[in-house]
Amino acid sequence: MSAPPPPPLEPMAASSELENLQGLVLDTVIAKAGARPAAALACASTRLRAAVEDDSLWRQFCADDLDLHAPLDPEDRPLPSFKVAYKVWLESFGMYPLPLVKRVKSFWSSFKSWLSENFPEAFITLCNGVSEAQIKSAEDDLGFKLPMPTKLLYRFCNAQLPFTADDAANKRISTHGIIGGYAFYNHLVNVHLSPLEQIVEETKEFYREFNERGVFNGLNLIVVATSWFHPKTFLLNCSSGELYVGTNNLPDGEMIPCVPKALVRPTDNNMPQDGLLLWLEEHLKRLQSGMIKTRMLTTAKYLSLYPELPPSCTSAVTNGVKVVRASAVFVPEHHEIGGPDCSNLYTYSVRLSLPEACMVDGIYYSSCQLHSRHWTIRSRDSIVSDIHGEGVIGEYPVLSPGKDEFVYESCAPLPHGPGSVEGSFSFVPGMLSRPEGKPFEVTVAPFPLEVPEYIF
Repeated sequence: MSAPPPPPLEPMAASSELENLQGLVLDTVIAKAGARPAAALACASTRLRAAVEDDSLWRQFCADDLDLHAPLDPEDRPLPSFKVAYKVWLESFGMYPLPLVKRVKSFWSSFKSWLSENFPEAFITLCNGVSEAQIKSAEDDLGFKLPMPTKLLYRFCNAQLPFTADDAANKRISTHGIIGGYAFYNHLVNVHLSPLEQIVEETKEFYREFNERGVFNGLNLIVVATSWFHPKTFLLNCSSGELYVGTNNLPDGEMIPCVPKALVRPTDNNMPQDGLLLWLEEHLKRLQSGMIKTRMLTTAKYLSLYPELPPSCTSAVTNGVKVVRASAVFVPEHHEIGGPDCSNLYTYSVRLSLPEACMVDGIYYSSCQLHSRHWTIRSRDSIVSDIHGEGVIGEYPVLSPGKDEFVYESCAPLPHGPGSVEGSFSFVPGMLSRPEGKPFEVTVAPFPLEVPEYIF
């Protein structure tokens, strides 16, 4: 059983007792006391001042309190010591709880590291953090305060560079949103995290456009992320800290929570948090786990929100044909599409490949071509759609070993309630124009259609 932690030090009263401690014991006691009591102890005596001046002690304080492992200032400029670094960080962020500062700093450090390694095109769109004065100016323009975690997020990184119509026309950064998206038919969504100045501008425009009926009065909403292509808007309620995504009925006030409401409250140690921070942390977890990855969209890379790990993603192999990463994404901006009987829309992605020659009835074939598809879509326990058709999205792909996967995306409306998609593809060995054997079926393992706890 470990010993209980020592009681807080009263520097002047404890100085005589500490004077009798030696070496490692003294260092351990001061380290356990924490940075602020240690700084106060330096005033108690010459010997304690010398002990507190040891930079290895401040190295530990920087690591424990700030996740800082080199003597750098908040702009990553070198400083002469860890003690100086701690002082500089305290001067910059002392108005915030240090555990929250550490949490937000660690988030951005990990997120930037992932982007730098896996999506450098998006990494270079990130901006330096804003000052406390800039946050105060934005709050004055908005007429209300931002949640503390949101302020810290922007102190460390002012999200992404604003992009223009010229950028989109030249496909420079228009698909490089760090929140990502999906594409099916002519529906393209790619969500960028908005910089502070864009938040202020778009929030004012949002209230001018949508608040004629007064449905958003008193909510203190800000627009924190948007899609350049098909409209998709994420809004943070600065009063409650809850994050929402707008539906196609946003003008009537319809929004869907993006984060479980129970999580948007102070933690057990009274750590403030809001929906935006929780949402971004969950997004990072999915990136780090490989749940979501980058894909190519024509000639541009983008962050695809189609899940690539089970249970959200399923796979099956039949006769050597591999159906991989069959998965779906909830499309909140088309909520209630198709009328009252079809309230939710999902986009799904299916990948087909032939890793090696397929074997049908004991005979190997070097290629095969898709002829038709059969989809069964369920809502709860009821079949709501049973689809038979030729090809997929008008194509009849030929699969062969060494050839790139055939990828296609489509969509499916669904009434309220969780559902699923399953089915099969019919292939012929060889080519449709020159079949080399009998047609055979390839199974698509069931994959879920459901509104997730976290919506991106």
